[in-house]
Amino acid sequence: MPSPSPVSEWGTIADASARFSLSVDTVRRMITRGEIEAKRFGPRLIRVNLTSIEASARPLQYLGGDA
Repeated sequence: MPSPSPVSEWGTIADASARFSLSVDTVRRMITRGEIEAKRFGPRLIRVNLTSIEASARPLQYLGGDA
């Protein structure tokens, strides 16, 4: 039996900005670069896949060293 696909959560650009502490301009740039999924519904309504923002994040790597 195949595993269920993850549920995508959609929100406005402002929702994404507030949830992930990003500026609205940063979210718009991420959409333009294709880093996150967004869809246009009509001439002005844009919804962002909030799950795709989480997926685009990279974990930080500590390489050690003296501070």
